[in-house]
Amino acid sequence: MVEDLAQRPTVLILTPMKSAARYLDGYFAGLQALTYPHELLSLGILEGDSDDDTYAQLQVLMGLACKHFQSKHLFKRDFGKVIPVHLPRHTAVYQSARRAVLARARNHLLFNALRTQDWVLWLDADVIAYPPDIIERLIALGLDIVHPHCVTAYGGDTFDRNAWADHGRTYMQDLRGRERVRLDSVGGTMLLVRADRHRDGLVFPPFFYGAQSRWARIPHPSRGHLVGEIETEGFALMAKDMGIECWGLPDLEILHAPD
Repeated sequence: MVEDLAQRPTVLILTPMKSAARYLDGYFAGLQALTYPHELLSLGILEGDSDDDTYAQLQVLMGLACKHFQSKHLFKRDFGKVIPVHLPRHTAVYQSARRAVLARARNHLLFNALRTQDWVLWLDADVIAYPPDIIERLIALGLDIVHPHCVTAYGGDTFDRNAWADHGRTYMQDLRGRERVRLDSVGGTMLLVRADRHRDGLVFPPFFYGAQSRWARIPHPSRGHLVGEIETEGFALMAKDMGIECWGLPDLEILHAPD
């Protein structure tokens, strides 16, 4: 068994969190149920700007859960609240600022937590169900960047609409029945990235990146002109510019909590 483990890749699971207290029990239950050898898994969480006791709960849970993980690290970084508490997080006028903060949180977490791991699995706290063997299945594909299909009901519409093709006109719900598809953009609900691609400089832009990229979205009426993409979408355009393909799995569904 020791020899077998030594030949298998290590995985760092990373999750930025904000006001996620209600999801924490399910989040750690999902990690605990993973069938990938826990000795090869590491966990990094960055909490910031919460309106609840997320950080206090994490301080306790990080010591109790996933006892056989190779390592676990909790980081605290407040970036400043962007959206007034009485408004939904997807309020359009605040989207650019909200996603810029999220991109910064992802990058801070990545730079603090990544050591010698072979893969990075980005996982949002409000992803509430996924196959226990999801890591094995994703790694087995041998792809640098791969994104399962995030929905709120199995067989339903795509939830993570930051994952798209055809300049933003096609989502994974439109591509069911295909084992894998090339994507122009990815979301971050669950995203497996070969760690060396991060080490090569692939990060999450906290600004609009790639306005001139041929992979970017076509101009949207509300935007007037193409300004590029931000956060995970900017990440995907940067990957394309580096010669790295992004892939989606339309028929491998993971479940997101209703928004």
